[in-house]
Amino acid sequence: MVTAIGGNHHRLDFMIGPGKALDPDKYFIICTDAIGNGLTTSPSNSKSQPRMRFPKFSLRDMVESQYRLIKEKFGIDHVIAVIGPSMGGMQTLQWGVSHPDTMDALVAIVPLSKTPAWSVAVMEASRKAIMEDPAWKEGNYDAPPEKGIRLWRDIVNLLAARTPDMYSAQFENGLDVLPWMELQETAALKAMDANDWIYQSWAYDRHDVGTTPGFDGDTVKALESIRAKTLIFTGTKDLLNPDFEPAQAAKHISGAKLMTIGPGTVTGHASAGGFFPADVEFLNREAGAFLDGVTGGGRKSN
Repeated sequence: MVTAIGGNHHRLDFMIGPGKALDPDKYFIICTDAIGNGLTTSPSNSKSQPRMRFPKFSLRDMVESQYRLIKEKFGIDHVIAVIGPSMGGMQTLQWGVSHPDTMDALVAIVPLSKTPAWSVAVMEASRKAIMEDPAWKEGNYDAPPEKGIRLWRDIVNLLAARTPDMYSAQFENGLDVLPWMELQETAALKAMDANDWIYQSWAYDRHDVGTTPGFDGDTVKALESIRAKTLIFTGTKDLLNPDFEPAQAAKHISGAKLMTIGPGTVTGHASAGGFFPADVEFLNREAGAFLDGVTGGGRKSN
């Protein structure tokens, strides 16, 4: 399992467990942390290259670190599947391009194969929110740059990762959203280091499977090289990773299956967040059935 931007190895806990898509009775599950999330090598914890001295990295670097983990640390040459949501879905597709013979299947949830201008604009706005807060101090803050983090939370999590429909269902009185937003912003102050977010968002911006060595920037050619059985999930009205991009990408992956999460629900990017019972049930059912088809009901993994 590979994680979303700002997420950690618990990001898909709602899909892990007995009777769920990632059933430990069927599969051995490895949950990873992506470079820059604060738990693995990151600007916030590096001793030799701290804060803004940290080198920029790519999603492909994240994948290579994960590949080395399973290959060199665990001695694993082949896995049944790679699965991830959002930036994790982006890494999932990169796995299929970078190491096409390493897995049988890919499950990419609300992914991108090449970050479009809209998503870059969202990430740039989130970075400006942080970097233009005087408390950021060019990355050398002593305490979290609170105003910047609160605005970053609003831009990405409360606007781009949700939909107008969700707010209408949640708040009958529009002004009731304001105290709720403040609670969400406050939670973000402890969720992720500001510099870590900046670095992961830079990697998010620059993602393009076509930049993988050997493809000369040709995104279509890179997608066509994927040999694993592929399932791509999109979210209705996704305002962070617009569904037109993965829908187009799926056309270039041989035999890829494209599904909208919870037809009838309008939960956008948040459909992959594990927040809504209908979406959780849908993802577990459809991803579980897909993996059962790949493994013969889990027998191949035993």
